[in-house]
Amino acid sequence: MNSAPATAPQQEERVRLIFGALLLVLLLASLDQTIVSTALPTIVGELGGVQHLSWVVTSYLLASTVSGPVYGKLGDLYGRKIVLQSAIVIFLVGSVLCGIAQNMGELIAFRALQGLGAGGLIVTTMAVVGDIFPPRDRGRYQGFFGAVFGVSTVVGPLLGGFFVDHLSWRWIFYVNVPVGVAALAAIAVAFHPHTSHRKHAIDYAGAVLLAGGLSGIVLFTSLGGTTYEWAAPQMVAMLGLGVVLLVAFALVERKAAEPILPLSLFRNRTFATTSAIGFIVGLALFGSVTFLPLYLQIVKGQSPTLSGLQLTPMMAGLLVT
Repeated sequence: MNSAPATAPQQEERVRLIFGALLLVLLLASLDQTIVSTALPTIVGELGGVQHLSWVVTSYLLASTVSGPVYGKLGDLYGRKIVLQSAIVIFLVGSVLCGIAQNMGELIAFRALQGLGAGGLIVTTMAVVGDIFPPRDRGRYQGFFGAVFGVSTVVGPLLGGFFVDHLSWRWIFYVNVPVGVAALAAIAVAFHPHTSHRKHAIDYAGAVLLAGGLSGIVLFTSLGGTTYEWAAPQMVAMLGLGVVLLVAFALVERKAAEPILPLSLFRNRTFATTSAIGFIVGLALFGSVTFLPLYLQIVKGQSPTLSGLQLTPMMAGLLVT
């Protein structure tokens, strides 16, 4: 009879510990979208491959975007805890490998591995909120996640510049390890989900076609006019393959039992409009965050830290809006 009052404070403390760990996990994933920006000129100076610079950012974003929906289904199948822990481990392994990369090809590949983990961090943390909080409180707690995203956009370039000037660009990846290990330990100790697992069909074909199609398009835009002429056979093949794979993706999604991206969503005008706006904002944000530090450091001769400071007004505007 008296056990309920005694365990209530313990339950509340456990939930706070889990939520704190989730905030750390989300901070890791969101921070790595922007922290590399001010370090890119230094990374290119050491590793070479300036023509592939945009892929250091793009490979991470592409991998996290495509893997996200798959993690959602895996969480339903096997439980959020094991999926979240696996995503953290993948992310940390990718971080360490990025830190020891010896050339641009390795860094891009390891950033993609890091992105595969980040996709699970972002999606699964959102889902865990639904497991530990009642529906009326979920919006309030997910608002903290929005604040983490906003703070990471401001802090990321500054932190990246600081590490480059005072330590090494490799520390922008190594710094993830202690934070990730702390989050992993907190989740292992405090998170005991009681949700039932549901049987779901995972749209592997859709995920592969979407990743391949987007990669072909991004390769075309990244290599065109630099590595190859725009009309070169390799470029035409990349563009053609990207378009064919995206068309095949649309056809597969129409027949998939549980599509990775239900095309019916685009019949909703609100979803279609916000998706278009998100595309434009992402294009402007990550384009400027990737290349402005390069311009400020190489053309204007600014230090990495100072170039991060000069990005602050843009990031502060993003946070406010």
